[in-house]
Amino acid sequence: MNPDLVHSLNSLRTLSIDMISQANSGHPGICLGAAPIIYSIYANHLKVNPVDPKWINRDRFVMSCGHGSALLYATLFMAGYDISIDDLVNFRRLGSKTPGHPEYGVTPGVEVSTGPLGQGFANAVGMAIAERYLAALFEEKIPKQKVVDYYVYCLASEGDLMEGVALEAAAVAGNLGLDRLIVLYDSNDVTLDGDLKLSSTNDDIIKKYIAMGWEVDYVQEGNDTREIDKAIVRAKYNKKPTLIEVKTVLGRGSINEGNHIVHGKPLTRDDIAQLKKKLNITTNHMEITENAVKYLRLSIANRINTPYNEWQRYFKNIKKDANAEVTKLINFIEKQDIGMTFTSKSFKIQNDYMEELRESNSKLMNIISDRTKFFLGGSADLSSSCHTNLYKEIEMSKKYPAGKNMYFGVREHAMGAILNGMALSGLRVYGSTFLVFSDYLKPAMRMSAMMELPVTYVLTHDSIGIGQDGPTHQPIEQLAMIRSIPRLVDFRPCDINEVVGCWDYIINNKRPAAIVLSKDEAHILSGTSGENTMKGAYVIRKEKEKIDAVVVATGLEVTTALLISEELKQKGIDLRIVSMPSMKLFLEQTEAYRKEIIPDGVKVITLESGSTMPWYRFTKPEYTIGVNDFGYSGTKDEVLEKMGFDYESILKRIEEIVHE
Repeated sequence: MNPDLVHSLNSLRTLSIDMISQANSGHPGICLGAAPIIYSIYANHLKVNPVDPKWINRDRFVMSCGHGSALLYATLFMAGYDISIDDLVNFRRLGSKTPGHPEYGVTPGVEVSTGPLGQGFANAVGMAIAERYLAALFEEKIPKQKVVDYYVYCLASEGDLMEGVALEAAAVAGNLGLDRLIVLYDSNDVTLDGDLKLSSTNDDIIKKYIAMGWEVDYVQEGNDTREIDKAIVRAKYNKKPTLIEVKTVLGRGSINEGNHIVHGKPLTRDDIAQLKKKLNITTNHMEITENAVKYLRLSIANRINTPYNEWQRYFKNIKKDANAEVTKLINFIEKQDIGMTFTSKSFKIQNDYMEELRESNSKLMNIISDRTKFFLGGSADLSSSCHTNLYKEIEMSKKYPAGKNMYFGVREHAMGAILNGMALSGLRVYGSTFLVFSDYLKPAMRMSAMMELPVTYVLTHDSIGIGQDGPTHQPIEQLAMIRSIPRLVDFRPCDINEVVGCWDYIINNKRPAAIVLSKDEAHILSGTSGENTMKGAYVIRKEKEKIDAVVVATGLEVTTALLISEELKQKGIDLRIVSMPSMKLFLEQTEAYRKEIIPDGVKVITLESGSTMPWYRFTKPEYTIGVNDFGYSGTKDEVLEKMGFDYESILKRIEEIVHE
């Protein structure tokens, strides 16, 4: 290989090793073994401009194996992104641009937060779907367009491909034929605990991916950038997603190369010294030669400057001649403007309105879909039960990439992570399943929240009231879990007015959200308000004379609370009823507002079909009425009575609490 290339590549290796040594924390094995892979991608293939890191038509690179962050940061520095040697020195230090695992919005050039293995792989699938979807929208207006025309590259480890989420996402990618997705598999036969054969003796990755509709290539010598380059070139001609298995040596050149010891433990000083000598690197700790940096930067600049400038001129001309429809597309890719307004004030619902909340939600989703091309999503094989299909739209497929109805199959893990990848392009996406199966979504929901991505999780069948499906399908602890996720906005509306308010907030705020819905019919209630829903909680029934207690309820339990309040009024008990469709939003209100709704010194009773744990912040545990054990299989009425959550049991308990 070219001596200058070898020096630059080896400098990348040792710089990342120095970073780990400086932090006394990190993963040197991947830095030494996979350096030729990431170097080849950036030097010879990745369409990026380091001085314009948010260029619309840039290629995306996902470091799914986020433990290799030192290698990524060192590459980004050498490539010319706004990262300094001082930033590298502060690797894994508080407030630095170089956190322990890649974080979206922190480091220039980092496209997504990765670390939980397999999530990044699935995010890359979502990014490739977004590219194809947006390209298809432009091509409907501009034949053979080049506005959106990029690849998504992903570096994945043994651990990434072991995780079920990656396998699920790979099946989706193969089904959709995502030919602009190129995954390079750092295949070194070692995991953190030891040799790969300890856990995987019959796992044939090649055959598995071929069976899922992928093209598969193989590079026998992972230290040969020329062979890696050739494989990537071949991948660009494929009509399917491509997996390139690159055989590497974990910790190549270190004393413990090929051994799991080198995976997650900094090298010793002696090991670093012998490694640098072996690689002919003479610089001091945390130093790199100008030539090493210059070689990579020139490789990128010489390759990218002309196409970058040509694209800018092309895009300028497109904007100049754009009609109204193309302008909407341009506004989206430039500003993430979805080109629609939605306000709860514009909805007037008849007083006798009554239907299942999942159906009310479906109607609103379809209204939103009719107003913008940038709202889409699907279900984990439950769209017919969750009522989340977009009626006027076709299914997304290999043949129809602009379809808005996505069929993920029974793959909740991948659905959430793929949606995160799509949301990184600004799309307003949703995924649906039963509330009880949000357990499968949890890792992706957490990443949605961490990155503050506008992903909406539509979760139906929200209580033990579903009865005959039995305890496996009856959610108990899931709402508590959802509410515990920082930054994720929870919604459990009680009627259609509140469902409207939920979507008012979701569309007008770029935050991740979970909307929890009943499959039972719900009356429209007097006093409900979409506008007040966005405050998280509000008084739906004000006491007539004095407050004997405040009952805070969510979902269909609000109706129960209202009926009970009228019955108890005949006994001289005066209740204030508060609907709390979003605990998160209520807690974000001012203290004055919170005390106005739930005054100090008043007995507070909470009512919700689910774990009572989240309500302990508002009242005594013994004043919470909920469901704290798994349910039973039976009719709705049988199960509610058995669990002590039927109307009469709730009425009796509220009356008892008031008199305590």
